[in-house]
Amino acid sequence: MMSPDNTSDGWLKKKWKIMDGKRCLIKGGSGATQQEPHNEVLASSIMKRLDIPHVEYSLLIEDDYPYSVCEDFITPDTDLISAWHLMQTVKKPNHVSVYQHYLDCCKAFGIPGIKESLDRMMILDYLIVNEDRHQNNFGVVRNAETLEYIGAAPIFDSGTSLWFDKPTMMIGARAKVGCKPFKTDHEEQIKLVSSFDWLDLNALYGIDEELRELVRGSMFIDEKRCDALCRALKSRVDMLTDVVNEQRTSYAVDDCQGDVKEDIAYSGLDDDMER
Repeated sequence: MMSPDNTSDGWLKKKWKIMDGKRCLIKGGSGATQQEPHNEVLASSIMKRLDIPHVEYSLLIEDDYPYSVCEDFITPDTDLISAWHLMQTVKKPNHVSVYQHYLDCCKAFGIPGIKESLDRMMILDYLIVNEDRHQNNFGVVRNAETLEYIGAAPIFDSGTSLWFDKPTMMIGARAKVGCKPFKTDHEEQIKLVSSFDWLDLNALYGIDEELRELVRGSMFIDEKRCDALCRALKSRVDMLTDVVNEQRTSYAVDDCQGDVKEDIAYSGLDDDMER
């Protein structure tokens, strides 16, 4: 996994490699469960089922260790501009929420389809309990020559999810975990979704069993942990179904209560000050 290419930030072991003529990013897992690569692949499957634009991830096993593999979605003709960089173009007024500030910045640049892309991202992150959708983990794509903005980037980097660093006994659909990039709580952030009209919940049928098959044979995820993950994921689908049925979409997007105060990426350290 040694690589001279340091163009990708983050704390997990990774490298770029040419595979079948394509430039791909290979990324490992962490801790005793090495779970992140499996999470990336599952997130890809969820987004494929829901027809959400995303970066496709596959699983690579090497010396019994799992790695996720994805093709570089940026070409020589395009640039990825992170949400963080966009949000630095104008100072956020104190009375404006983080979510509304991002929408305002994108609107100022005439970037299309942002609210719809955020709806999809927040729904995915609610389902998989993503803890690290910081402002460099999503953004927009622009033409590298003309600097014209094309639209939202496909969703990528979703591995820090599904209770990846929690002991098996702490895995549960309602277990308290961190949330980013707009609210510190997933139950609050899901209220920012502007529309569920496009969402086909029936497409998620059996996703828990797909997770079971995905981790089958893992040297790091035993049957007890697998069962806990599958139960919790199925319950997250049920919880999202309740949210949709209740149509809780009247949240004031300019309400700053519960906003993320500082955008810090997960570092793998235990100290909460580093998270």
